[in-house]
Amino acid sequence: MVSLAVKTAFVEGLASGEFCSMKRRIAHLLTMYGFLMYIISTFTMVFFYPTPATPTPAMVATLWYIGALMVLVGGYWFWFFIRVDVVSEGHSPFRLVRADLFVVALLVSLTTGLIWAYLQATGSTMGSNIFLLLYILSTTVLFGSVPWSKFSHMFYKPAAALQKRVEEANGSSNLPPPADSPKIFAAPYRQPRNY
Repeated sequence: MVSLAVKTAFVEGLASGEFCSMKRRIAHLLTMYGFLMYIISTFTMVFFYPTPATPTPAMVATLWYIGALMVLVGGYWFWFFIRVDVVSEGHSPFRLVRADLFVVALLVSLTTGLIWAYLQATGSTMGSNIFLLLYILSTTVLFGSVPWSKFSHMFYKPAAALQKRVEEANGSSNLPPPADSPKIFAAPYRQPRNY
């Protein structure tokens, strides 16, 4: 069980091994690790360096920017180049569904956050205040929509991957083999009976 848990943590959790497409895996890893870096550095800045009297170390601020940029590269790459081609399904490319809520809120939150940080550094008070408001609003939507968005898959996806590995190991899985599995084509073709 411990071996399966470790394998699941490394393959599905840390390396996004469930993705067959390398482009999709890289976009996911950029977004995932960027988000973790962004969240940890945000938490550090807010709770350990909350006032001008305790200035944020340059390394923490740099990690915040790097994390946000990683999320934006991975997220925009996914959204504009990897996402399912909704036009081929007869839908508008501007169609948004509830499953898109997490990605859109995340991209809007970090985009407005970086613009806010830039405007604050340049001394634009009015623009800085507007983008701070947009940043707070989009971040509230991001975290407030956890029960309805893809954000929650961070919690149940590893558990489902572990359950699948355990069921496969003990033979209790009732899932069919993957469609591209050679086992499907191993059985000889049989002519249908005529009645």
